Amino acid sequence: MTLHDKFGRQITDLRISITDRCNFRCVYCRSADPENYRDHDEILSWPELDRLAVIFLKLGIRKIRITGGEPLVREGVEDYIARLHALGVEDLSMTTNGHLLADRCERLIAAGLRRINISLDSLDPAKFERITRTKSFNTVMHSIDVAQKSQLAPAKVNAVLVRGINDDEVEAFANFARETGVIMRFIEYMPLDADRHWTRGHVVPAAEVHSRIHARWPLEQIPHERSETARKYRFADGAPGEIGLIAPVTQPFCGHCSRIRLTSDGKLRTCLFSKDDHDLRALLREGATDDDLSIYISSVVHEKEEGHRINEPGFIQPSRTMVFIGG
Repeated sequence: MTLHDKFGRQITDLRISITDRCNFRCVYCRSADPENYRDHDEILSWPELDRLAVIFLKLGIRKIRITGGEPLVREGVEDYIARLHALGVEDLSMTTNGHLLADRCERLIAAGLRRINISLDSLDPAKFERITRTKSFNTVMHSIDVAQKSQLAPAKVNAVLVRGINDDEVEAFANFARETGVIMRFIEYMPLDADRHWTRGHVVPAAEVHSRIHARWPLEQIPHERSETARKYRFADGAPGEIGLIAPVTQPFCGHCSRIRLTSDGKLRTCLFSKDDHDLRALLREGATDDDLSIYISSVVHEKEEGHRINEPGFIQPSRTMVFIGG
């Protein structure tokens, strides 16, 4: 059985948020004010996550990315990855802020993790502190170095560009890729911040990023799968490293979307910007059978939105912010 929506897109990718907790408070994601986390019994238990993984795999999911919050703050993530690996997940990856990665990198690899995305929004320690509201710059840089020396290399390093905050670092980030061999990915700022400060003026278009890097170090495009979110480039002079551009605001890729999301509290979301989410936790805890869950998931995915509508009049920002959806 495979998952398809009414627009003919096959759904093969699932992002699973295993926690809403995070040890960073990045300005483009979270509020600086204290927030009330969901109680632990509101978050899906490991057995509930295991059961849903089996169902999703039978429905044709092939790629799973573990997200949060910050996934490494939840105890047991290595064991969970090992169980997913044993189930036969073809492509098993994780997104992390890197704060806890260095000491656990080898255990994650042994469990079956095959790819890693690490957030890094500035190469300047003081600016990094302002963006993340932490003093973890050196820790994150060490984690990137550890990942680059491991089987997870090349690590994908994600920078969310925000005009007036870190858009002056485009060339520095590109040079960082050339020096370290990482895949440096630039992500357009999306309207998912907790403080609701997003405006279109804060967005640094991917085309601008490409133009600036290409003027300094000519780029050559790398072929990519239709469903991939990033447009990929190598340096024409043969230098190591790679550039990825993710442009959900200025160049939406909704027409080829193959992704759905499961939030930490058990809500299925068919788009990052869905106005509604669908409660799998309630079904799990009210005695639904695996067949019941499969039928429900298939029906929800069939109604997946055609696109995210950011660029349409009347766009409404999701009530949930990024940290509660899963990055």
